[in-house]
Amino acid sequence: MNWNENVLQKIEWNGEISNIEQKKKVACKLAKRVKDGETIGFGSGSTSLLATKEIAKRVKEEKLNILAIPTSYEINMLCLNLGIPTTTLIDKKPDWCFDGADEVNSKNWLVKGRGGAMFREKLNIASSKENYILVDDSKFVENICDKFPIPVEVFPNAINYVRQALLDLGAENIVLRLAKGKDGPVITESGNVIVDAIFRNVDETLEKRLKQIVGVVETGLFIGYDVIIEK
Repeated sequence: MNWNENVLQKIEWNGEISNIEQKKKVACKLAKRVKDGETIGFGSGSTSLLATKEIAKRVKEEKLNILAIPTSYEINMLCLNLGIPTTTLIDKKPDWCFDGADEVNSKNWLVKGRGGAMFREKLNIASSKENYILVDDSKFVENICDKFPIPVEVFPNAINYVRQALLDLGAENIVLRLAKGKDGPVITESGNVIVDAIFRNVDETLEKRLKQIVGVVETGLFIGYDVIIEK
């Protein structure tokens, strides 16, 4: 028996998508890579949402059998609505992954996590040998933290300890991320909170040093990962 009306059919991006034409172009390009029988890691964010829709078109039109490993509730629900079966990293290893980014520098270091899913995003990317990062021209920066702070996912009880540890590492303007559609802080898919921290000097050791702080679950800083930038 099915529900009379499926609320998932109403899922859309909450707000205006910037640079939408360029994002649609890269989404279409990405969708052409999909092959029958693959397990694919699906990222989060507006470009990943557009890519998911383009992939769904091919799945329907060509009757492709694929599995998605989504990184957020939003993309998981979208996949279910569009007829793309989902699985998890417990059951499957991705053949390849795709995701977006908030910042990319010349070394392919990334800042991700404005959507709050950096833990699952990093798990997907670390589990796959082939990763495509979908970006438009606005994402390229000379220095990490030029436009956006680095998100840090924190176990809630450790928030004050982590804040002090971030200050000791040279962070500036550490802010607890508050939700826009609910009262209180943003809660991640793993039940944690996010603080956004600006670092003026980001080097190749910063991601590792952030992860060594007790109470830090994950960070939105991606350094040294094997990624292919698609634009």
